[in-house]
Amino acid sequence: MGKDYYKILGVSETATDDEIKKAYRKLALKWHPDKNKSPGAEDKFKEISEAYDVLSDKGKKETFDKYGEEGLHGVPNGGTDSNMRFQGGPGFARTFVFTNGNARETFARAFENDDEFADLIGGLGGFSFFNDSRSRKPGTTFNNMGNFTFDADCIAPQTKKQKIQDPTIEKDLLVSLEELVNGCTKKMKVSRKVLDDRGFFSTEEKILTVNVKPGWKAGTKITFPKEGDRKPGIVPADVVFTVKDKPHAKFTRDSNNNIIYAADISLRDALTGGLAEVPTIDGRKIKMRLSGIVNPDSSQRIQGEGLPLPKNPSKRGDLIVKYNIRFPDQLSSVQRDVLLNTLPR
Repeated sequence: MGKDYYKILGVSETATDDEIKKAYRKLALKWHPDKNKSPGAEDKFKEISEAYDVLSDKGKKETFDKYGEEGLHGVPNGGTDSNMRFQGGPGFARTFVFTNGNARETFARAFENDDEFADLIGGLGGFSFFNDSRSRKPGTTFNNMGNFTFDADCIAPQTKKQKIQDPTIEKDLLVSLEELVNGCTKKMKVSRKVLDDRGFFSTEEKILTVNVKPGWKAGTKITFPKEGDRKPGIVPADVVFTVKDKPHAKFTRDSNNNIIYAADISLRDALTGGLAEVPTIDGRKIKMRLSGIVNPDSSQRIQGEGLPLPKNPSKRGDLIVKYNIRFPDQLSSVQRDVLLNTLPR
């Protein structure tokens, strides 16, 4: 009993051309020997390509439907079946030979408009499909059905198209100032499209681990090469995370890893002195004595209380205290008189 090409592709005998092509594409991607390294993959790929080659060709399909696989391989000259009409006249023997080279050519024909599969089409993707009225290429053999086969040893490989890479995917990496004191580990979830064995794209999630070093500055970039969508023929995009300071309720930092704290003090303390309590990034509190007159927007520096320096984590920036002087909303007449009689003009 000959091969059942409908069964090989998993379609019914009433399947449409689109259904036949869809079934072939799904199986071809699963069993392509450049993608599937399991034993027997190449034979399976050849078998399903042969089935598609027959069922996608109107003439071959009609012959197969009437006479089965044997009808494709031919009958002796002078055959007695008067209903059988071969190209070239009644009783003209036809042959059907399908090789591994044919299988790859069939794949190229089925996927010729899909650039994303160029890496699988490879060196066999550049043939023009011609008939016997046009000039033949070396290594091309025509059979009596008007079809042709390729001798793979006689075909010069086509130069592969240089793969292009998808654009870089950029994401923000928010890091708190507290995390930058000692460094931390961030687990970042990314989603990407991958091609499954059925030839369809599905969404895959992956966790990328970022080891944040102490004192990393805002704008630091961490690159994960080729972690983007998996699309045939395309180099996956690089995923790049850019460090950004997470907004803080008390502190900001400057470009030198100094931490800035705004301390509110009263007008009286600004003029007469007093104590200001200043928090640190690690939760301690430092008391600062105000000496002399504190002018608006004046500041004091506490050395070594900032963030670690990225190139030398054993050293740290400073804590810069900027003073905001709180002026009273109103003065009593007595207070006004005292100030008038006390403060110089």
